[in-house]
Amino acid sequence: MTKSILFPDSVHPLRLVFMGTPEFAVPPLRMLLEGEHQVVGVFTQPDQPSGRGMTLHAPPVKRLAQAWGVPIFQPTKLREPVVLERLAEWRPDLIIVVAYGKMLPNAILDFPPLGCINVHASLLPKYRGAAPIQWAIAHGEAATGVTIMCISERMDAGDILLQKSLPIAADDTGGSLHDKLSRLGADALQEALLLLRAGQLIAHPQDEAEATYAPLIKKEDGRIDWNQSAVAIERRIRAFTPWPSCYTFLQGKLLKIFRARIELNPRAAHEPGTVTEVSPVHVFIATGEGQLSLQAVQLEGKKRMTIEEFLRGYSMPIGSRLG
Repeated sequence: MTKSILFPDSVHPLRLVFMGTPEFAVPPLRMLLEGEHQVVGVFTQPDQPSGRGMTLHAPPVKRLAQAWGVPIFQPTKLREPVVLERLAEWRPDLIIVVAYGKMLPNAILDFPPLGCINVHASLLPKYRGAAPIQWAIAHGEAATGVTIMCISERMDAGDILLQKSLPIAADDTGGSLHDKLSRLGADALQEALLLLRAGQLIAHPQDEAEATYAPLIKKEDGRIDWNQSAVAIERRIRAFTPWPSCYTFLQGKLLKIFRARIELNPRAAHEPGTVTEVSPVHVFIATGEGQLSLQAVQLEGKKRMTIEEFLRGYSMPIGSRLG
C-alpha cells in the first residue's frame, strides 16, 4: 500500500528540527540551512571527551549549528519531559534525522504533523542497522545508495520515500564511500523536500523478505582471518579503513593493513598467513584462496607507511607467518 505525504498549504516555509551527530550528517544539515525551509532547532548527542587530556569535543553537527546560530539541544535521554517541552517550544512541522545515534520514542515520532523522516546510508531494505557503508563493501556489493524513509518504531523498517544509488568503486574504502553517501544523502533529502512541496512524495512499504542487517562494528571485527580468500580479506581491509582498520600480528606486534592488492596467480601451496615472496617493493601473503600483496601498513608504535618504506626498516622473511 502506498500513501502520499501532503505538504500543508498554510505552512511555508516548513519549520524543521534536525537530529544528527557525526560528520555524515553535516552535508544534509548544511543543505537545509542554505535552503528555503527554516531549521528551528538541532538535536545532537552530548559533547564527548577525547584525546590525551580527555577534553570535551562538540559533535560536527553542533559545530555547524553554532556557526549558523541555530538553537541546539543535547539531551542524554529522549524520554525526559524536557524533550517534548523543547519540541513544543520549537513547533516543528517535520523532524529530519541523519545518523543521530538514538532510537526515537513514540512521543517524538507522533509529535510533528508531517512525522519524522530519516536519511539512511543503504538501499533499504538491505543493510538495516548501524554500519551499512562498511558491510556493503565487505560483502562485495556492486552498488549502494541512500534511502529517505519514514521513521517507524522498528529500526530502519519504515516506508521508503525516495532512493538514490551509486556504484561502489574498486578502490572505495569505508571512509571514501562514507563521504560520497553523505553528499548523496543531502541531494536526496533536497529532492524529497521538493517532492513534498509538490504533493508528490509517496511512501512505499519495504519488502521484509529482502531485509538484511548491518550490525555495529567492533574493533575485533578488523582482525584478519587468513583462511578467508584474498578477495574477502581485501574487501574487509577497504571496508574497515579508516576504522577500526584491519590488523594481524607480526612477530607478536600488531600490524595494521590499510591497503592490499589481490594476487590470484597460482603459486605453490602455503599455509594461510605465510609470507611467500618478498622484494624491496612488495610482500605476498598466502590466504585461503589466492594471495595478497601488502601496499600500506602500520606496525604497532610506528606511523603508517607504504610497504616500500616499511621494508627499508623491517624484515618479513619468506616462510614467516602473520596472525
